[in-house]
Amino acid sequence: MGPIPSKPAAPDGRLQAVLFDMDGLLVDSEPLWFEVERSVMFRLGGEWTQDDQRALVGGSLHRSVGYLLSRAGRPASHDEVADWLIGGMADLLAEREVAVMPGAIDLLAQVRDAGIPRVLVTSSERVIMEAVLTSLARHDITFTGTVCGADVVKPKPHPEPYQRAAALIGADARSCVALEDSPSGVESALAAGCVTVAVPGVATVEPRPGLTIVGSLTDVGLDVLETLVARAAPRSVS
Repeated sequence: MGPIPSKPAAPDGRLQAVLFDMDGLLVDSEPLWFEVERSVMFRLGGEWTQDDQRALVGGSLHRSVGYLLSRAGRPASHDEVADWLIGGMADLLAEREVAVMPGAIDLLAQVRDAGIPRVLVTSSERVIMEAVLTSLARHDITFTGTVCGADVVKPKPHPEPYQRAAALIGADARSCVALEDSPSGVESALAAGCVTVAVPGVATVEPRPGLTIVGSLTDVGLDVLETLVARAAPRSVS
């Protein structure tokens, strides 16, 4: 894993790329995660609730495993629990067609047709990401690049995932729009300097400066993303 290149000099108000979260933003995979997490917690001798799931939305595998172990009634190793989570989710994705969120296909098509790079930025492990990508490909959804949990040292809410996504395509993060559904993802994108749009799902996203909150991807078109980047660009002083 090489160093993250330094970002270009100054944004010019032009949208350079759109960076998409995956779980809960593009695909309705949170119900599957809840099913897997509940099954793992049962093996650990504990109970799993919707509040527990909300606590993990957008988090890394390491964080999820630690949380599960902290509530476990039976001993297990970190690696065992990680394998149960990844294997369980991979099995469900192989058995079922994950639902695409409303507006996702149309927005991705608009961005693609405009020739604007599209990067998938997920905290999920590569095997999970690849299974979802296979499902999305059936809807003619593809990406210019991807960043998954294994590609970063510091996961969301650290800015590294979005910094790396922008660097992957030679873009300035300040001229990229990041679309997220979770508090940790929003924090990561804002810290990286991205123009950030939240589409809250399982977890509540609180308003904050620099953040646009919408109800659905159906409320976001390419024209909206371009306007947000243009407004965020620094004004020239004459």
